[in-house]
Order: sequence, then structure tokens, then C-alpha cells
Amino acid sequence: MTPALLPLDGGWSQVFNFTDYGQLFALLHNSIIAGAVLGVVGGLIGVFVMARDMPFAVHGISELSFAGASAGLLLGVGVVPGSLAGSIVAAMIIGLLGPRARDRNSITAVLMPFGLGLGILCLALYPGRASNKFGLLTGQIVAVDNPQLSALVIISTIVIIGLLIIWRPLLFASVDADVAAARGVPTRLLSLLFMLLLGMAVAVSVQIVGSLLVLSLLVTPAAAALRLTSSPLLVPVWSVVFAVVSTVGGIMLALGSSVPISPYITTISFLIYLVCRGIDLGRRRRPSRAPREAAAPQPQPEVAEQLASGPV
Repeated sequence: MTPALLPLDGGWSQVFNFTDYGQLFALLHNSIIAGAVLGVVGGLIGVFVMARDMPFAVHGISELSFAGASAGLLLGVGVVPGSLAGSIVAAMIIGLLGPRARDRNSITAVLMPFGLGLGILCLALYPGRASNKFGLLTGQIVAVDNPQLSALVIISTIVIIGLLIIWRPLLFASVDADVAAARGVPTRLLSLLFMLLLGMAVAVSVQIVGSLLVLSLLVTPAAAALRLTSSPLLVPVWSVVFAVVSTVGGIMLALGSSVPISPYITTISFLIYLVCRGIDLGRRRRPSRAPREAAAPQPQPEVAEQLASGPV
């Protein structure tokens, strides 16, 4: 039996090797800071991604972000500016041409293959290292230098401040756009502003988790939080906690591994979602719970309306 275990042991030693963990932790502190910042951004904006039913749009924006980052890598202007430009262009196109869910899904489905094909073309023409190409798709841990960290923090700060400014009316418009419009809330303007902030959030997230797996940061934590509570105040708190745990925990595990960072982040995020879903199912099956309380947690329009009309 021992010889049969040797390949397995050798395989695990390649996946997990914490021999020089302390030295790597000191060298890659920028990545840990970036992961924590992205966790806050992803957790906050993911609440509105779920409330507005836009997970598919996030994936479409990430494909254009990948195309922009690939073009920036090819043209030498930088991955961050290219990714930001691609995300914002995609977000504005979806926001302007897809105000309804059906139109938005169609526009997203058209943009996704175009963005992926354009990105692959740019990477095929790029003469540099293959690791840079692979990192745009699956994320990379060693690429966060001081200039990139500064840009990431600045963009993330803009996104967080923008969300806090429009939080209450955006929540109202996300839950019931018709009632919000009747109350004088500028739903169209809020939608475009949110798409702009979403594009910026996707652009910075692609640098860490890659364009293919950005949903694990901007969707899964909020989806898990909605399984625990329907409170408009607690959902963003839990979403941020889950996103930070996923990103920072994934980075900490990836420090002692040759595997890219994204599998760790996505696995932790998925496990958190499974636990939250199990808790939700357990509460539904309790006979003592009232049917109204056991229903799938969703923000209530009355609560959103109160938040939208209350003081900032």
C-alpha cells in the first residue's frame, strides 16, 4: 500500500508547501492588502448585483475587462488602464442598451464572446511571458506591486464612496424601480452610476481573481449573505465578511502553493455559500418557524423605501 501512496503524497507536497511561508508572507503583503480591499468592494457592490439580478452582466463586463487588459498588455499601456477601460465601456453599453433584464441579458450574451475573442487575439499577439497571459484569466498573486496597489486602492475607494453616496436611493430603485420612479427617484441616472461603479469594481477584481472567476468575489458572498438574513443592514455586513474571508484566506493558502490564487478563493467562497444555504434550509424545515420567516430572504420594499427616504 505504501508505494501507491507515494504519488499522492508527492502531489500534495506540490500543492501545499509551507516551508518558507514566513518569508513569502513578508514579501507579498501587497497582495494581502489588495485582497482585503477587494473583499470590501466586492461584498458591498455584490448586494446590488443580487438585488438587481445582474450576475450575468458581471460576467459579461469581466470578459471586456479581460479584452482591455490584454490590449493594454499588448500595446504597453498597462494592464490596469486597459482593464479599467474595457470594464467601463462594457458597463456603459449594458447600462444604456439593457435597462430591462431581457435586453440586458441579450446585450451581455453578445458582448461576452466578442470580449473573450478579442482578448485571446491580443494575448496571441503578445510576445511576453506566458504567465502574464495566464494570470489575466485566473488571477495571480505576485503581480501586485506598489503602483498597482495604489491604483487598486484609489479605484476601490472611489467605488466605496460612490456606493455610500447613492446607497439608499439605489436600494429603493433596485427593489422596486416603478415605485421609486413614482416617488421621484432618478432611477435611470442611478442605474448608469451603478454600472459605472460596477465596471470599476470588476476591473480591479480581475487583477486578483482573473476574468473567468470574478463572480466568486462580486456575486457569491452576497448570495451567501442573503441566505442568512433579509435585513438591509446585515446583508452588506455579512457579504463583506464573506468576501474578505474568501480573498484573504485564499491568498494565505496560495502563499504556500504553486497553484494560482483563484482556486483557493473560489473554493472558500463556494464552501461559505454551501454552509449558508444549509443554514437557510435548516431554518425552513423547522415546524416552529412561520412560513413568512422561512421564505427565501429578500429585501422588503417597505424597508428599502424607508432607507431611501431617511437621512443619509
